[in-house]
Amino acid sequence: MKYFAVLLSMKDEELSRVHRPEHLDFLTRQRDAGTVLMNGRFTDGSGGLIIYRAEDEASAVSLAEQDPYISLGARDYKIQEWDMETNYEF
Repeated sequence: MKYFAVLLSMKDEELSRVHRPEHLDFLTRQRDAGTVLMNGRFTDGSGGLIIYRAEDEASAVSLAEQDPYISLGARDYKIQEWDMETNYEF
C-alpha cells in the first residue's frame, strides 16, 4: 500500500458548512474501511488534510473525488504521494 496526502483547500465556506456532516460520515466510513489513516482541519480555516492509504494514485484520486466536500464543490484538492517515515530516533 502507498500513502497519499490530500490537501483540501477552501473553495466555498457555506457549502463546506452545509456538507460537513456528509464529509465527516464519509471519513468515518473510509477510516473503518482502512483507507483513511488520519485527517484534520487547519486551524486557520483554510481547509484540511487527509492521508489516504491506496494501491496507487488513481485509486487515491477516486477516493478523494468521492468525498462530498469535493464532489459537491465545497473544496478543491491537491494530491501527492507521501512516503511515511517509520524509523524515528529521538
